[in-house]
Formats: sequence, structure tokens, C-alpha cells
Amino acid sequence: MKTLKLRKVAIDTYKENVAYLHRDCPLYHSEGFQALNKIEISDGAGTTSVIAVLNIVDDERIIATDELGLSEQTFSQFNGTENCIVHVNHATPPSSLRLVHAKIAGNKLGKNDFLNICEDIVNNRYSKIEITAFLVGCAEGGLERDEMLYLTEAMVETGKTLDWGEPMVVDKHCIGGIPGNRTTMLIVPIVAAHGMLMPKTSSRAITSPSGTADTMEVLAKVNLKQEELHSIAQHQRGFIAWGGTANLAPVDDILISVERPLALDSKGQMIASILSKKIAAGATHLLIDIPMGPTAKVHSQTEALKLRKLFEYIGDQTNLELEVIITDGRQPVGNGIGPLLEARDVMQILQNNPQAPVDLKEKSLQMAGRILEFDPDVRGGQGYYLARDLLESGRALKKMEAIIALQGNQPVPTRPAQFQYQVRAPAAGYVTVIDNFQIAHIARMAGAPMDKAAGIDLHKKLNDRVDTNEPLYTIYAEFNADFQFARTLAAKDSGYSIGEKQ
Repeated sequence: MKTLKLRKVAIDTYKENVAYLHRDCPLYHSEGFQALNKIEISDGAGTTSVIAVLNIVDDERIIATDELGLSEQTFSQFNGTENCIVHVNHATPPSSLRLVHAKIAGNKLGKNDFLNICEDIVNNRYSKIEITAFLVGCAEGGLERDEMLYLTEAMVETGKTLDWGEPMVVDKHCIGGIPGNRTTMLIVPIVAAHGMLMPKTSSRAITSPSGTADTMEVLAKVNLKQEELHSIAQHQRGFIAWGGTANLAPVDDILISVERPLALDSKGQMIASILSKKIAAGATHLLIDIPMGPTAKVHSQTEALKLRKLFEYIGDQTNLELEVIITDGRQPVGNGIGPLLEARDVMQILQNNPQAPVDLKEKSLQMAGRILEFDPDVRGGQGYYLARDLLESGRALKKMEAIIALQGNQPVPTRPAQFQYQVRAPAAGYVTVIDNFQIAHIARMAGAPMDKAAGIDLHKKLNDRVDTNEPLYTIYAEFNADFQFARTLAAKDSGYSIGEKQ
């Protein structure tokens, strides 16, 4: 075992431990290290060790020949300081890798098998190449429903879990793919105003124009500590915060970091991902929204029903009371797509503004009503009317304002982004198709969600009558380069089809 001086390298390697060694380092030659080998780094006392994937450097301005560099993530795990002496050795291959090979070969894995794999992943014993092998094995060979259950349980067991100290903690989740579908920000204040506990940890956008956390961040701070979240939940019965700091089912975050660039979207992985996060977040009752449509994630009723049965099976096995609803996913929900525009829609609905988007309001009321019916004191079929009363009376708005105040008010931008362009109808007729994917793509090209005020404002929805040259939607961008990208993309394919009334 050889020693080197430790150096922090300011590179974000996103969910992967990476170490850097100079090609002329004596250790590189004497120990037979190669690029993408895994090495184990330990301190002199033997109290701390981390495993990292090795990258080789040719520039001494980055790493000297007597140094070992660690990426930001890796350095944060190491209990040492720059220039301290570290020991470096070849890492022992993870014992669970044989199970990955078994899965690739088409074998079924057991509960302990998935737990062993998840433990090695969360302890950074897998490289992203090995994680990719695991994901492909699960996607290509498929996961049986028991395997989905075992993976869900393993993800929960290898992270933290939240305990709210109450018998009923409600939550909701949409499987995604529908732009502007910001129902969470309406459901939480409605349900919390009724007195039910709904502590909502939400995600940021990965491939969409905005996540719930991105949109809520227009109004309030979302990066909050656990003790702050508990205090807000205690006082207001709900919050909407980013879940990235809670270390809930951390294996899921690592797997997603590999899935997204590869465009892998395994059904079993998706179910385990959603339910592990909800169980770890302390939910006891959960509503799942499966939008269905030609450009949604789920295209047919048959596919949606199969997915619902799988969710219900794992919910039963994990003592999670779960209801699944299949909703209209043929088009975006609401008018705004992008953080600021979505936040505007939400506040218009809470304020009972007549200009508020009716579709987002109605979907939110339907879903809030189903959640309210988890309360044994609310009769079946009455949840919708109770939710509507909580909204129209102003109690939901008052609750949202209180939640925002406790999370911490954000200075709200007063206008959409500066560059604007209207996409117009090429002919008269009716809107027959709105492509969710294309609309989301254009909004992202315009700068959403990084630029909060960028995105798309829809003026027409399915079955609306349009005249030639009438605006279908407006693109907003903060920077000219993004503006030109979005305009060019919309010119090639606006995402809208105009035709005869259907």
C-alpha cells in the first residue's frame, strides 16, 4: 500500500465518486492502476475509507505526481484535509456484482440479493458502468412483481426514513410527462386547510421544464433542513419542499443519475423509485396519478391498468394505503409551462381569479377530494365538494400564504422573460393534437427551468376553434440564444395539429 498527498479537485461528478492520479505518478506504474479502475482511499489511522473510480490526468496544474485528487463528492465523504497523507490500494470488487450478472442472464433475484446490491451502490462500490449493467439487466429481463417489491424495500432500508408521529400522513405523486401539471401546489394547501398532515417533499426538473420544487421556489424557499420541515408541518400541517437534502432512498437518486442520460424508463424501476421515496418520507396514504395519452408516458388504458395493479400490489405488501387514478394526459394541464408561469396559474386558482386555468383547477379539486376521503370523517363522494369549499372560501389561499411565510418568502418576479414570440395557427380549424413532449422540449430550449421566468404560455387547448394566424402560445426567454433555439424548434414542429372538429 502506497501513500500520496490529498488534493480536492473542484469537479462535480454527480452521484459518482471519482479520484484523479497523474500519469507520471510512480504509484500509477508500480501498482498497475488503469483508468476506470476502482481504488480504495484511506487515512493513516484507518478510520475513514472511500472507494472511487480512477481517472488519469496529464496536467500537473490539476494533479501533481505525488498527489491524489478527489472530486467534490468524494472529498466530502473523506474525513481529511488537503495535503494530508492518504493510502491508496486496489478496491475489492463488490460481492453483489455476481448478482447483477445473474440478473443479466435472466435469473430472478431475491430480497437479500436486492438489499446487497443497494448497499453496495449506496456505499459507492459500484461505478456508473456497473450501475448501468444492473439497470439494463432489470429493464431487458424485466422485474417480476415480487422483485419490484424487494427493490422498493431495499431502497428504503438503505436510506433514512421520516417519522411524523401521526397515524395518517397523506401524499400524492404523478408519474410525470405532462407539462404544467402543477396540482401538488394546490392540493397541499387544500388538504392542510382541512387539518390533514401533508408534508410534501418534491423533486426538481430533470428533463421537464419545471418540477414542483422549481415552481414552488418562485414563491418560497424549498431548500430546508429537516428540523425546519418538522416545525412547518407541526404549525401548518403541510409544506412543499425539495426532497434532495433528506437522504430518502438515496439509491434511487444514484440510479436516476444513470437512467436519465440513457433514456432508460423501466416500469419496475419507476414503481420502485416512486414508492420507496414515499415510504421513506413517512407516507401512510398515497394517491398516484397516471396520465394517459398519445404523448404521455402511458399510452393506453390496458397499460395504465397493468401499472395500477402493480402499484396496488406493492402498496398492499408495504402497508401503504394507496389509490391510483388514471387521468387525461392528452395535453398539458394549465396554461403556464415553466416555473414563473406555473406559479402564476397556481396563485390565480387560489385567489379565485376568473382568468385561472379551469383544467388545472378541476384536476386539483378532484385529486384533493380523493385525498380528503382518506379521512374516515369524510364520506365517499363528498371529498370534491369539501375541497371546492376550502378553495372558494379562501381558506386554501390563507394556508398557502402561511406555508410560504414559514418556508421563507422569495422575491417574486413580476413579469415573464424579456424575449417573447407568438407561435400562430397555420390554418383555420380546431386543435386536434398537442404534443406534450414537443411543448416541453420547446419550453426547455427557451431556458426553463434554469431561468424561472422562461417557458411557454398556452392560449389554445384541444378542441378549441382557431383562425388562421391566431396565437396558439407565446414563448418567453431571458437570453437571446435560448430565444432563437426555441423559435427554431417551434418553427420545425409547433407541437400543435390543426384540423376538422373531432
